[in-house]
Amino acid sequence: MSAAQSKLSLSPQCGICGTVLAGPLRHLFHLVGIKRSPRNPNICNRCGAHVQEGRLVEVTVLFADLSSFTELTQELGAERTHEIVDAFLRAASAAIAKFGGFIDKYIGDAAMALFNVPVKLEDHPRRAVAAALELQSDMTALRERFQMDLKTAAGIASGWARVGRVGSSDSKDFTAIGDVVNLAARLEAKTNPGEILVSRETYDKIAAEFPDVAPERLALKGFKEAVPAYRLHGGARAPRIEAAEKESKKRGISWGAVIFGLLGAPCAVTTLISPLAVILGVGTLFGLSGALAFLDQGPIRIPVLIFAALAALANLYTLWHARQLRAQAAEHLAGMTRLEKRSAAIILVSATASLLMVLFEIIAHALYHGSPL
Repeated sequence: MSAAQSKLSLSPQCGICGTVLAGPLRHLFHLVGIKRSPRNPNICNRCGAHVQEGRLVEVTVLFADLSSFTELTQELGAERTHEIVDAFLRAASAAIAKFGGFIDKYIGDAAMALFNVPVKLEDHPRRAVAAALELQSDMTALRERFQMDLKTAAGIASGWARVGRVGSSDSKDFTAIGDVVNLAARLEAKTNPGEILVSRETYDKIAAEFPDVAPERLALKGFKEAVPAYRLHGGARAPRIEAAEKESKKRGISWGAVIFGLLGAPCAVTTLISPLAVILGVGTLFGLSGALAFLDQGPIRIPVLIFAALAALANLYTLWHARQLRAQAAEHLAGMTRLEKRSAAIILVSATASLLMVLFEIIAHALYHGSPL
């Protein structure tokens, strides 16, 4: 997590799957590679890696960059410019994450962010504007730090775009494609330092708080007709909005969530069951059969039975919880792949077989030895 992000009161749980991201339990998840997504620290990295693909969704796109970047490079040199741009992008990332945005990409000194994917936000236009104004106010600290008149500008547009992974089979990246993306980029190019240009669709959602902003009609490259836009200035009062981490519903942290976080891939978008669950299920089944065959009278028999039962129940819970997540978000999820269905079937069969073997062993031991233990 960046230094800028660490100053925020980020969500203690993933906004999609509920996996623990804060507190002592986070260290347990770190052991299996689960942590905050670098693109949106309010979700886990596994959800960030498997966000919705190939869907047409309504989004708000934000482009923000550091004004006079070319002049900075020429005056300060590569090393000093890199330090300034890095600090700016950290501040931009923090502001975007605070209001629930998803970092799509960094382009030189610019950041592109999406609001309303992968976490749905009813007020995504307002959040994008609030993030841009937050970044404007954060520039004061950067100006003091570097003793330079640093300013930022942003373009924001709301509309429909197709989101998904693009690229070659070896290298793919998640992004949004559509006129709304081009519009946000073109609006940003028309800004002056310290300004925010928003599309009419975005302004309609914040008009009550900015009633005195007059529309402009701008000739933008790639657009046949002049486009209406609204110019906001740094220092304007941000729309009233709760930060993402404060508005989200806090779900109680339970051991069930911990089990699913470890044994399931909690993105609930593609692979819902992790390889660890398959290994645990199959390993327990074969280990149980071997142990009971040779250790029927040994002291290790009871721990083996307890472990096998707990492992099987944990896997069954994982399957159940994965199904619940899919049912809750069926509209936004693609169907399970053949491989995913096969993994789920292996876990179901192995877990059921393990429980039946434990039950059979207890009954058989009771009949043969006169005691179930």
